[in-house]
Amino acid sequence: MSRIGIAEPADDQAERPLDSAPSEVEARRTAAREDRPEIDARAGGSRELLALALPLVVSQSFMTVQLFMDTILLSRHDPLEMAASLPAAIWYWLPFGFLQVTAGYVSTFVAQYTGAGRPHRVGPAVWQGIYFAVFAGLAFLAFLPLVPGIIALGGHTEALQTLEAAYLRCLCFAALPMLVMAAANGFFSGRGQTWTVLGIEAAGTAVNLALALVLVFGRMGFPALGIVGAGWATVAGSWASALLAVALLFLPRYRGPFHTLAGWRFERDLFARLMKYGGPAGVQVFLDILVFTVFVQVVGRLGEAETGATTLAARLNMLAFLPMMGMGQAVSILVGQRLGADQPDLAERSAYTGLRWIFGYMCIIAAMYVLIPDVLVGIFASEHDAARFGQIRTLVPSILVCVAIYSVADSVNVAFSFALRGAGDTRFVSLLTFALAWPIMVIPTAIAVGRGASVYWPWVFATGYIIAMSVCFMFRFRSGRWKSMRVIEARVADEP
Repeated sequence: MSRIGIAEPADDQAERPLDSAPSEVEARRTAAREDRPEIDARAGGSRELLALALPLVVSQSFMTVQLFMDTILLSRHDPLEMAASLPAAIWYWLPFGFLQVTAGYVSTFVAQYTGAGRPHRVGPAVWQGIYFAVFAGLAFLAFLPLVPGIIALGGHTEALQTLEAAYLRCLCFAALPMLVMAAANGFFSGRGQTWTVLGIEAAGTAVNLALALVLVFGRMGFPALGIVGAGWATVAGSWASALLAVALLFLPRYRGPFHTLAGWRFERDLFARLMKYGGPAGVQVFLDILVFTVFVQVVGRLGEAETGATTLAARLNMLAFLPMMGMGQAVSILVGQRLGADQPDLAERSAYTGLRWIFGYMCIIAAMYVLIPDVLVGIFASEHDAARFGQIRTLVPSILVCVAIYSVADSVNVAFSFALRGAGDTRFVSLLTFALAWPIMVIPTAIAVGRGASVYWPWVFATGYIIAMSVCFMFRFRSGRWKSMRVIEARVADEP
């Protein structure tokens, strides 16, 4: 479902003339050329976009792979632990999604400073994100005493609640390193070093999976910890990625030109601007997760078969959609760099290039949903209870028709929302998500379920919501207001 938020530009940033002479600006850009994407005649085209997007597409899949492998390991240790892992993870991601996107919004600042030829401002921007990450990560531990009450809201059995609470407690300790990694990765992704981001996340995933194999089943002299072992493996993997990202950040090649060490001081104005633009983007993600959680919970009242069909359709959609989030991130980076360099037309070209690729990919996925639904559903076939799965299987193909329609519309959401995010246009969509999701999708779904309607109606409402969002995104982007927006401050006369 729709992803990113929008903000109005500050009046003093709507027009941001550079105080330095063009020759001075060009000299600074030349000095940093080897560490950022080179602008040439092919700028804004497919080759440039794909070079950035490929590692981000792969890295977007790591969390999915990690959760998928944890599910397999836990199912082999105890199916009840497997069932407990998903509800606990959803409760974790509901607040964490907001914090992660806010910390990770550092990448937009880095992209615009890089495009503007001001590398010495990159380090201070990253440090503000790290300060937020440390504060938010420590504050996240305040959830620990609230865990039993939060888990009880699901109304599950006592045995399931015990396992869910144990797993959620472990995940709370993963928030701090995950947030630090998000901020530090903003340094690399904002400058176009997306392969470095991929390596950092791959290292953490490898540590996670290796420790899960040991701790879940109790190997190499360790006791079998089951779901708790899976939780602590996630914590360890997160710390591995965070420490690697910070270590790379302080390499000599970055400390000098980008002030990654010298720029450690807290800057109140810069931190406030990170909150001003990154906060709404995080709120939008929180609202998106909340809306989807409520939607699934409401549909679940229709019955087990309807719940299973909704879950299966959502998983198929997630597997198809996540790779395009990496493409959207690449669009955001390019738009930020182009606007930093005062090249809004080139930023627009990059956004439309991204739209063509995302739209083409989504059309292929939509065709698969419509033409071979049985093949896709068969991947999840269960021999344990064939009769129950058969009931689910009959419902999914019709649901996938709705998913196919809104997947195509969602391509517009991904391309344009990330483009607007790269400009700093982050408040509008937060409001739009709230304004459209509840009256178009959530409330009609609750009414339909209350009247005993079929499971197809909720998905019709969900499709209408995505289409409405795509229309709003398209008009917002085409208005061109984002072209005058900047998240970075105006250059001062004595700036080095």
